[in-house]
Amino acid sequence: MTMHLEGPWLSTTGKQKTKRKWASAEQKRKAEQLALDWKVKQAEWAKFKPFSNKKVVPTNLNSIPKLQPPPGREGVHVNSKPDSVTGPIACKQIPQYTGTKILGIGTMHKSNAVPIFSDEEAVAISTMRR
Repeated sequence: MTMHLEGPWLSTTGKQKTKRKWASAEQKRKAEQLALDWKVKQAEWAKFKPFSNKKVVPTNLNSIPKLQPPPGREGVHVNSKPDSVTGPIACKQIPQYTGTKILGIGTMHKSNAVPIFSDEEAVAISTMRR
């Protein structure tokens, strides 16, 4: 199988768009109004852009709307560190086995750690072949 380049007839660039046809005059009016509203919105947003035509546009931080929680959802601010705590915080203790059931940990083949519960198990593990 040979691979080849396709000709310009499959290109998606440079194609002329045909004139848009509308089902009714009402649909055409709504589409034109939406397009006009979109252009107005884009013009409003342009003042918030830091770069416009590669020139720095100063933005007035007071003109940017502040985000506010909806009514009834204003939370209470909780400090991450209480004022009464001073000095270092105590670390969690490292867990250690304090029971009497396990006598120790034996190593089987390929460095597999196995708990040893009795003397017989210890002897069995130590005499196992590799």
